[in-house]
Amino acid sequence: MTAFISAHWLDITTTLLGLLYILFEYRASVWLWFVGFLMQALGIVLYYQKGLYADCGMEFYYLSMTVYGYWKWVHGTAEKKELPITRFPRRLIIPWLAIILAIWGIIYWLLITFTNSNVPAADSFTTALSIVGIWALAHKYLEQWFIWIAVDVVTCILYFYKDIPFKGGLYALYVVIAIFGYKKWKRMIDNRPI
Repeated sequence: MTAFISAHWLDITTTLLGLLYILFEYRASVWLWFVGFLMQALGIVLYYQKGLYADCGMEFYYLSMTVYGYWKWVHGTAEKKELPITRFPRRLIIPWLAIILAIWGIIYWLLITFTNSNVPAADSFTTALSIVGIWALAHKYLEQWFIWIAVDVVTCILYFYKDIPFKGGLYALYVVIAIFGYKKWKRMIDNRPI
């Protein structure tokens, strides 16, 4: 048992932080950004060790987005008030889809050209989609939950394949929580005074 825990301590720790993170996200609590920062820092080491190089690189982006997200949520309006939950602007859908496809292609090419990754398509897909997902979360867009559902399904499968079982299970749970999170945030928008 000690050898198992020793071999999977980063997986276990980042999983526990991930549970706390998603709880704060579900509640639309600013604390998600603090927990996220610690989780991302440890994730850099975990993903590098497991050969998930795109995920590893993504953690650096996430670190910067935790700082940006915190600032945006706390001081994100012109009146310096807490940012409200809103809908993803329709005018951004096509540009962001193009950005996702471009990033996916670039990361895929980098992985097959410069690494020994045996999962370049899935690793680059979840990374590209996550770039938009964390940006949408930082802006408190309701539809960020749909992005995370797609990321979480693919990531769950990928992590079980790469022998990161705790995080794989966490991402399976994330799918369920994301569905409920969407419903909760939608109620929060629908019940907000105009």
